[in-house]
Amino acid sequence: MLLSDFDYDLPEELIAQEPLGRRDASRMLVVNRGEQKIEDSPFAHFPDWLREGDLVVVNNTRVFPARLIGHRNPTGGRVEVLLVREQEDLTWEALVRPAQRLKPGDSISFGSSELRAELMGSSDRGMRLLRFGGGSRNEIERWLFEQGQTPLPPYIRRPSGTTPNDQERYQTVFARERGAVAAPTAGLHFTPEVIESLRAKKISMAEITLHVGYGTFEPVRVENIEEHHVAPEFFRLEDKAAAQINGTRQRGGRVIAVGTTTTRALESSVSATGQVQAGNRETSLTITPGFKFQVTDALLTNFHLPRSSLLLLVSAFAGREFTLQAYRQAVASRFRFYSYGDCMFVI
Repeated sequence: MLLSDFDYDLPEELIAQEPLGRRDASRMLVVNRGEQKIEDSPFAHFPDWLREGDLVVVNNTRVFPARLIGHRNPTGGRVEVLLVREQEDLTWEALVRPAQRLKPGDSISFGSSELRAELMGSSDRGMRLLRFGGGSRNEIERWLFEQGQTPLPPYIRRPSGTTPNDQERYQTVFARERGAVAAPTAGLHFTPEVIESLRAKKISMAEITLHVGYGTFEPVRVENIEEHHVAPEFFRLEDKAAAQINGTRQRGGRVIAVGTTTTRALESSVSATGQVQAGNRETSLTITPGFKFQVTDALLTNFHLPRSSLLLLVSAFAGREFTLQAYRQAVASRFRFYSYGDCMFVI
């Protein structure tokens, strides 16, 4: 298939710029693959769409404040940095703007110049390598986490930029393991009340950790989708979660993946015997139409950008035509799109 087969028209005003007052006040488009039926539901009713014995699997990664604003030495020009992944001790792979004006050996200062970084060159993925200095590792890490900003996606455009509210609302209520540069947005809708409703219906929950990296939202730059490869991302699946998943499948329950990141972790953990295996590893699994899902029975996900790897994954799960039909219905019904938007539940 071609990338142009995964396009759709979206009015700009449907791109959510702010979170709703309540997380679970979002709308949910329920997409039934078996019945080829699409209907609207409040997300607060999500537990009503599940049944006793199902297992909801969430991603407990926590977004770290990866966006830094500094200035170039000695000119003082503004530099924006998005930390993507630590390569070695205090050396980070990063996106830097303006990239063209910065050369290896250039220095960037942050804050009141108490933190500095030297541009070391480029990584094998074409990103810049920055080596931080100006203190001990603990001092530098403390500065990064205290002074860095929440890295909101570029389609959230506000005159005020990032606000203190984003520090809380761009995290899920079960976020614990710090390491992501973007939130697993399907989990943003959950509240303690929704979780309690799941427990009341004897629906279990399991946690995995996949640190969302730049590869998740990196643009697909090839027309033939078979040539696209998602960059590796680290994930962890504990023994307890693996036992819950395997036990649910053996008992005939459904495994409900909350988000595309959870789906990639689950489908990357299947052994040759069909069992989900615990462990810490990287996944570069790229899911496109034609992929055979072995673990995921249902998928809760937000609405994704046209021509994106995430839309390809959803299309692999629900079918391209049916997915795009659902997207057209969501546009017509004025759903809110992307990170702070509404969601879709594919069953």
